[in-house]
Amino acid sequence: MSSQHTNDISDVPAVGADSPFRQEHALRDEAPQFVLPLVVRIEKAEPPARTDALETAARAVLVLLTDERAQGEGEWAEAVRDWQDARIRKVVRRARGAEWRKAGTLPGVTVHGDTSEVRVFPPVPLDGWPKELAKLQVSGTDLDDPEPVAAVEDPELPVLWLNPGLDMSAGKAMAQAGHATQLAWWELTGAERAAWRDSGFRLAVRTAARERWTELAGSGLPVVRDAGFTEIAPGSATVVADHPALRARL
Repeated sequence: MSSQHTNDISDVPAVGADSPFRQEHALRDEAPQFVLPLVVRIEKAEPPARTDALETAARAVLVLLTDERAQGEGEWAEAVRDWQDARIRKVVRRARGAEWRKAGTLPGVTVHGDTSEVRVFPPVPLDGWPKELAKLQVSGTDLDDPEPVAAVEDPELPVLWLNPGLDMSAGKAMAQAGHATQLAWWELTGAERAAWRDSGFRLAVRTAARERWTELAGSGLPVVRDAGFTEIAPGSATVVADHPALRARL
């Protein structure tokens, strides 16, 4: 599967170019499985705010997908293609101090939020994590927002709406937010992708109001349905990707 169309400026949605959701990939569970590693920096004295960490992780996935090393004949391109040909698994681990510095020596990209740092790495085989990442903890990513999170007022801002009925750790929610941005990305045209990229991948993550969740999940916008490997039941709808360009096409 090629990702060569990622940067094309086109009025045709790019989903067919780099999404596994095509007929010939209906059996993607049979393909070799890869995982996208993300590491969030959590220092004891100054942990990041939860919402900022979720937003930073979501942007990190898009930064990886649009990195020149992930496209064409780039050094990460084959791994990214293999990963997208199978399940788009993502795992978030935490690091601090020396662990974070060691993780930073591996090929990847560090994305900064207001209070958070997330490093995203090219996909690795499910059982082939680099030792510097394999020893990092998955648990312990329970983060809080020290202040109430402001409502989204800008109708042009893409919003990833979390299911209010699910209790997810910050690490799990970060992975789900990353899935949501990827699903939205696959459905955008080349011109819409370019506009989002030029904005610095502006987005927000918010928990939907309970009375609105059913409407969002059934609206036709991209919905993440979890495979159920950790924390929540298989098939659970976790996030709706509400990108204004996609909303305008409903």
